[in-house]
Amino acid sequence: MSSAFTYDVAIVGGGLAGLTTSIQLANAGWKVVLFEKESYPFHRVCGEYISLESRAFLRGLGIDDEALDLPIIDQLQVSAPNGKLLEQRLPLGGMGISRYRLDQLLAEIATKAGVLMMDHTRVNEAIFEKDGFTLHTPEGNYRSRIAVGSFGKRSNLDVKMNREFIRQKASGLNNFIGIKYHIRYAHARDTIVLHNFSDGYCGMSAIENGLSCLCYLTTAANLERSGKSIPRMEQEILSQNPHLERIFRDADFVFREPVAISQISFAQKSLIENHILMAGDAAGMITPLCGNGMSMGMHAGKIMTGKIDAFLSGKISREEMEQSYQQVWTSAFSGRLRTGRMIQRMFGKPMMTNLFISAMKPFPRAVNWLVKQTHGAEF
Repeated sequence: MSSAFTYDVAIVGGGLAGLTTSIQLANAGWKVVLFEKESYPFHRVCGEYISLESRAFLRGLGIDDEALDLPIIDQLQVSAPNGKLLEQRLPLGGMGISRYRLDQLLAEIATKAGVLMMDHTRVNEAIFEKDGFTLHTPEGNYRSRIAVGSFGKRSNLDVKMNREFIRQKASGLNNFIGIKYHIRYAHARDTIVLHNFSDGYCGMSAIENGLSCLCYLTTAANLERSGKSIPRMEQEILSQNPHLERIFRDADFVFREPVAISQISFAQKSLIENHILMAGDAAGMITPLCGNGMSMGMHAGKIMTGKIDAFLSGKISREEMEQSYQQVWTSAFSGRLRTGRMIQRMFGKPMMTNLFISAMKPFPRAVNWLVKQTHGAEF
């Protein structure tokens, strides 16, 4: 590491991509600082289902999922707005764990690995100059050779860099809201469900401690139609699906208020901005119908780690690192993202979704093929 730089790598955003990348790089011997604007542990809007494609990877980082006694999920149910159900076995399956718990565990592992964890610290600007970066924070400036962006949705850095998706007008792919609850509700804990409603869908799956995650995605227009009232929207729009009506009527809601985010964009994003390598949601918000954004974010971090390690070791140039990362990322995820966006445009439209569920129900092999298009292999 050049004496001009205090850190080899600075990571902005402490979600799954940022945390797992920081651990891998620190384990490889590099000096890493990670910035997270919140303080661990905290809740995030997230479906909290991790496909088993990432199980071996997480174990390699030090997550003991067996000791955590996490629910294993290998069944899928999808309901149309009219309540008709489609049921399918998940070829690989997944496990349920809250982001509150998982992020905290990974933050502890990162600290033990030697990562400087700067939580409750916002990065206001990241400037590339003289083969490195200066990151400006309220606590002072930090210098690093590599900068990684793993922040979510629309961060202040997205606006600062004037990224293309920020400049786009509101459309069907870039004006969503996300709402999450933890609930107690009697349901099959080996099953993840996806209940459709007008202009949205709601997932429910088991997590640790007998709880379940209830998380839904819908348009900002639905909230406007409901007088900007989330309870009213849930009663008047979501509960038109009879399965959701029962959940909102009978479940014990653990949170006083939901965890919410707005202005979610699923539009395509660039993987490199001003030499900052993007991972996780910063590289492109992953529609829930792509299969599993949590695993995809961690997989992207693993890909990125290999490229950064090669650059810092002097084996490749910065340009080669950036080009190779983009190529491998695109090869690994472009198909899943394309399939997910295609399904995203269809789901949430009552007539179309009702017809789709009815048409696919007699053809389990076709459903199985579609599910496989949205899931990856172990990494």
